[in-house]
Amino acid sequence: MNLQMVGCTHRETGIDIRQQLAFDYSQTLEALREWQSRFPDTELLLLSTCNRVELYATGDPLANELIKALLDYRKVPVEQVEGRMMTLSGNEVVKYLYRVTSSLESMVVGEPQILAQVKQAYQSAQEVGSTGPLLHGLFQSALRTAKRVAGETSLHKHRVSIPSVAISDLASCVFESFDGKHVLVIGAGEMADETLRYLRDAGDAQIHVINRDVQRGQQLAEKWDGQYHGWEELWEQLVAADLTISTTAATEPIVTTANFEEKVVPGRYQRPLFILDLAVPRDFNPEVGNALGVYLYSLDDLALACEKNRAARAAELPAAEKIVLQETKRFVAEINHRATGPVIFELRKGLERPKNAELERLFHKLPELDDESRKEIEQFADRLVNKMLHPPLKSLQDASKNGTQHGLLDALRSLFKLEN
Repeated sequence: MNLQMVGCTHRETGIDIRQQLAFDYSQTLEALREWQSRFPDTELLLLSTCNRVELYATGDPLANELIKALLDYRKVPVEQVEGRMMTLSGNEVVKYLYRVTSSLESMVVGEPQILAQVKQAYQSAQEVGSTGPLLHGLFQSALRTAKRVAGETSLHKHRVSIPSVAISDLASCVFESFDGKHVLVIGAGEMADETLRYLRDAGDAQIHVINRDVQRGQQLAEKWDGQYHGWEELWEQLVAADLTISTTAATEPIVTTANFEEKVVPGRYQRPLFILDLAVPRDFNPEVGNALGVYLYSLDDLALACEKNRAARAAELPAAEKIVLQETKRFVAEINHRATGPVIFELRKGLERPKNAELERLFHKLPELDDESRKEIEQFADRLVNKMLHPPLKSLQDASKNGTQHGLLDALRSLFKLEN
């Protein structure tokens, strides 16, 4: 199976290199078109995410030619990536892609984003027309494998990042839906941004951002279609909030028990308030969580939940790996069967011709044979051909199971003068 993959991932290559090699949507389309001209008889597909840049190909190009194509397009010197690029071929590509699509190769195993990213890469290649029968079959089967892993294991049900656990495992226990909920974000750092990403996936909440740095606060609010408020509106927003996410860099709590009871409690009438205090040190005094209707979780609480989920997810890995192995064997067997099919057809056709010629000659010499005798002789000839075909076909079948049929195919073509 003439499959190749070259690229770099978070395992072998630092962010400095991955950033230089990354492709956005328009660059992906442009690069695929350029490489189609460079490798006209090759199927091509490019997968580029924050954690990986991988070029999948079929046909004749060597791995170093594909790597050069990648580097040339992004104008990265080969010396800069020497020893840090990954190359795979044949069955290794199949198994690896299945692991990628099923998120077994992700930085956070089980994260769901990679499936959508693989789908987008496949659609981009289809849009350009750089895929063909082999890559079509490969990526469709990879998506099917990912669905099996998601459906037959609990791998994706156990979140392991702080923001994902906060939204999916904890906040969802308080709110049936986030649609229309008033979400207050205090601070505008990376943790706040990532938590909002999971929150947006969970529903259509109303985002409100408070941050001392006005520009950063406005940028975060704009990114998530929210509204920015000045720091002086903190207490008013806490009264209105259903969910509060706090991630400031303050050196002491910004909300004490006293000012929470004085400025927030009277206006809430014991409505549920879910607080994710993701700051170190804490933004909320722990005793705030004792107020009626308040659910306060700190970073320590979430870290403990993550560890439990990580252990539960690890228990699911063998089942996920088993599915990947099953689907890899299935795809490889299908591809090998397709390769042997034409040879089997030609081999059988090659034996049928002399069989039919000899039967015709025999019947011409024995015109007195009745129909029953003719039928018996024809069945004898068929059985003889089938028995003659059985050993080479059995050998071909066994070889195709482990991908070693190519030498045998060449030998059969040569021995029986079959069309290539």
